[in-house]
Amino acid sequence: MTTEPTTPATVSGTTEPLLVEDLLLLLFMPDSGTIAGENTLFYALGGAVLAQLTQVGAVEIEKTALGTRVHSIGAPPSDVILRSAWDYSADKPRGAQGMLAAIGPHLRKPILERLIERGDIVSENRKVLGLIPTTALSEGPTGRRAQLLARVRAVLVDGADPDDVTGSLAALLYASGALPTFHRDIPWTSSVIERATALQNGEWGASAASSAVNRTMASVAINSVISAGVIAQVTR
Repeated sequence: MTTEPTTPATVSGTTEPLLVEDLLLLLFMPDSGTIAGENTLFYALGGAVLAQLTQVGAVEIEKTALGTRVHSIGAPPSDVILRSAWDYSADKPRGAQGMLAAIGPHLRKPILERLIERGDIVSENRKVLGLIPTTALSEGPTGRRAQLLARVRAVLVDGADPDDVTGSLAALLYASGALPTFHRDIPWTSSVIERATALQNGEWGASAASSAVNRTMASVAINSVISAGVIAQVTR
């Protein structure tokens, strides 16, 4: 019997953008036109994909004596971004950090293209000194980044219970090391750090739609971002 790919609505439970798309949009800094945390960006983006796959039950994560292992289960997702990651661990379990290193480097370009196509980010061709061609990025007119930032601030600063997307975004921002970059909107205080740490550990409260098991699995994926990022910094 052939397993048919699930539709995007079945995979994410919504037609909203993928978690990894929202993460990259949040990491876009409108004032400078740059992406925060470029040095370890692919770990964060890979972690977002892995976290979403765990939340919808498309992969299972197991902690073993050899480290955290990821294995795809169920029907493959139809979205090409999720499907690519799902395929990587479909034939055999993969180490979580190795999986992030394998899928992460290929995510920035297609995800940025999706954001530009949707109008969340605007790309403009320019010339430096009138000669050197370059591409400038600016915030689009959709207002989605501001909405996401307001939701993350409400969770981290005001203590609001997050939904699955906002809880994951806040935890991933913290895990990526980029959260201090948002200090003008989200003060870098001990209470914010405490709240972000709790979210990183899967403590999202009753408002999150995913099960406690899936939130725990997502937290494992998010914590893998920290481990992989630390390794990357040490080996530079």
